[in-house]
Amino acid sequence: MPAAALKPKPLPTQSTAKHPVLLDLPYAPVEKRPLPPGRPREWYVSHNRRLKAMRLAIALLDSGVFVPNQACNETIRDTAEMIGVHPPSDTTCHMVRALMRYSR
Repeated sequence: MPAAALKPKPLPTQSTAKHPVLLDLPYAPVEKRPLPPGRPREWYVSHNRRLKAMRLAIALLDSGVFVPNQACNETIRDTAEMIGVHPPSDTTCHMVRALMRYSR
């Protein structure tokens, strides 16, 4: 019997499912680790902004928003509320769309 016949069929993903796959709730963030000490404050601000943008981009992709044109600021802020993070600024929303654009 060929080896391919022994592999179980994978679960459908958002792109292959007949209906949209809902976001798994409750959202459980990864365990936080302390940031390295001694950096300038601006480094911590930009680092946390990038982490938040990545979390939001992943949540949007999981909910079926695949192109940056679909992710207006309101959609991103609604997603932030759904996963339990503070509403993002306009700069963070812009960063989310940039991440979605460059992931292709």
